[in-house]
Amino acid sequence: MMHKNYKLMIIDLDGTMYRGNERIDEAAPFVQQLVETGQDYIFLTNNSTKTTSDVLTHLQGFDIPVKPEQVYTTSKAAADYVTRESQAPSVYMIGEKGLQQALSEAGCRLVDSEEELQHCDYVIIGLDRHVTYEKLAKATIAVRAGATFISTNADKALPTERGLLPGNGAITSVVETATRTAPLYIGKPESLMLDMILKEKQIEQSDALLIGDNYDTDISTGIRAGVDTAIVFTGFTSKEELEKKKAQPTYKWDHLLQYEHDITLG
Repeated sequence: MMHKNYKLMIIDLDGTMYRGNERIDEAAPFVQQLVETGQDYIFLTNNSTKTTSDVLTHLQGFDIPVKPEQVYTTSKAAADYVTRESQAPSVYMIGEKGLQQALSEAGCRLVDSEEELQHCDYVIIGLDRHVTYEKLAKATIAVRAGATFISTNADKALPTERGLLPGNGAITSVVETATRTAPLYIGKPESLMLDMILKEKQIEQSDALLIGDNYDTDISTGIRAGVDTAIVFTGFTSKEELEKKKAQPTYKWDHLLQYEHDITLG
């Protein structure tokens, strides 16, 4: 059977490259093989709180080869989205340093005053573990005044060492309820972030493979975007859970090095 060759690997992070601060043994050898064969790859994450530098440091701590241009966060995607047609859009943001840095580096003008909220172009919400009522109130004012409402991702709950805690989707829902306005979601499982990568790299859907551990985010994103998908059973979704899903991934691997059964690198 002929193994398929892809021009671009789009790879999830947590549960695929590592589990929190725990190493996944096959991850570094897999990425090293991508490097050695000249295979193009990019890492995709819904985490809007981390800067590109943060992600690089975490990956390099597991001996995973990565360059800054190979990291694409929802913060970076949101910044790219709002600056496509305007060089310096005004933005009221709720979020942490990852989102703030991405918006600032893209040339967005971050606003905060009551007067500025009445005329700003966008409200962008990312996970903010120090969110306050006042921040939510300002976002509500700006959306009601006509700002385009964007959220980095719809994750309702966030897995932590304390258990499941409110995620960015939960924070976003407060403003959505107060304004009766549904946001545009940038991150997984929506296909927008993936579509932007393919367009930027000028790669057809049939030439990309998305690899991840979570069916509801990673695999669903690939299916919605029309790209092939590979699930690895090193993280969130179990084999038993996957069997219950109607739409199945293209490939199913116990770990990343099982790619050799199905695809050719380079």
